[in-house]
Formats: sequence, structure tokens, C-alpha cells
Amino acid sequence: QVQLVESGGGLVHAGGSLRLSCSASGGSLNNYAIGWIRQGSRGREGLSCINAHDGRTTYSNSAQGRFTTSRDNAKNTVYLEMNSLKPEDTGVYYCAASPLCAYDYDFWGQGTQVTVSS
Repeated sequence: QVQLVESGGGLVHAGGSLRLSCSASGGSLNNYAIGWIRQGSRGREGLSCINAHDGRTTYSNSAQGRFTTSRDNAKNTVYLEMNSLKPEDTGVYYCAASPLCAYDYDFWGQGTQVTVSS
């Protein structure tokens, strides 16, 4: 079973940037679509997803234009680059894996905290 681990969270001022990483143990991420989901004050929100084989990405309205997800199959890692961060981006960020972005997620990481100060 694939185990996902997020890293890269922290405290940042509004307008700043962070890069989150999602790595795996017990298997390869290369055959999975990987989504990033935020649990914040507004509830749970799917932010982005990147498919496994064609690398196609999708973004929520709040992430579009500010966040970029990418994958490095050689490093078995998926990234979420976040720019122009806002206080409302504060929350716990999870990565999750599924066969395709349109499917429910089968595996979840433990999450990493992102706090954006005003």
C-alpha cells in the first residue's frame, strides 16, 4: 500500500510563496493521479490534481493562476508551488492518490500545516 508524506508547510507572510512536496513509501506515485486538498476555515477544498500518464492538471478557482502542481517521476514526488499566498489559504494541506483525477482518492497523507499571516 502506498503511503504518502507531505512536507514543506510552514508560516509565511501574505504575498509569499511555499512549495509543498508529496512523496511516497511502499510504492511508486508514477501510476497515480495526485491531488492536493486543503482543510481550512472554509472546509475541505480540492485545489489541484495531476494525472499520472499525460500529466494533465486541473485547478480549483481559488488555486488557478497562483498554484502550480507538477511531478518528478524520477524522484517519486509531486509538488504544489503556491504563490501570492493569502491568509485564507491557511489550513492543512493533504496530498492524495487515485487512478485518475476524476476518481475518489484511495490513499491520503497525514497533511502539512500552512499558515499565512496578514
